[in-house]
Amino acid sequence: MNRLWSLVVVFLLCVTCSYAVKVVDVDTICTSTKNHSFCSNLLNSKSGGNKDLVSLTQYTIDVLRANVTNTVNLINKLIAQNGGNFNLTYHYNMCLIHFDVSKGALGSVEYAEELFKMGNYLAMIPTMKSIDFNAWECLSGDTPSDPPYHDTSLLPVYADDVMLVANVVLSILSYLTQA
Repeated sequence: MNRLWSLVVVFLLCVTCSYAVKVVDVDTICTSTKNHSFCSNLLNSKSGGNKDLVSLTQYTIDVLRANVTNTVNLINKLIAQNGGNFNLTYHYNMCLIHFDVSKGALGSVEYAEELFKMGNYLAMIPTMKSIDFNAWECLSGDTPSDPPYHDTSLLPVYADDVMLVANVVLSILSYLTQA
């Protein structure tokens, strides 16, 4: 009987260790981001006590999806409001391509969510980088020789937030992918 209990205890310890939750301090995660205070505010705004890397990743992906969706909605609104101005309309249409679901950031967020559910954290890294790049291209133009479009709308703020959240996800992924 004692041998059976010993085997049960060893089995439970093995199972528990294999499902160990990775936890990293928020300040440690935010140290490698572009904007420490943004990262800290974002991750500390997660409600509930569970701040392990997996739950923080899910939370930031949810925030990223909301930010990208809000950006797409803003771009559509700006296109409708500025239909008479060719340069503005062209700029916003280009940004819409960078943020839409078929080739842009929204499609990349959906793909990142699929990868996350599969536990393929390593494959999420280039996906997050593509989201960051799409937002950057919207703000800076399609080629390095293009000057950034002088946009006085809220779009630059929205796009910057998307880049910052994607950067936070990248920082978390650097810890999740460590063996």
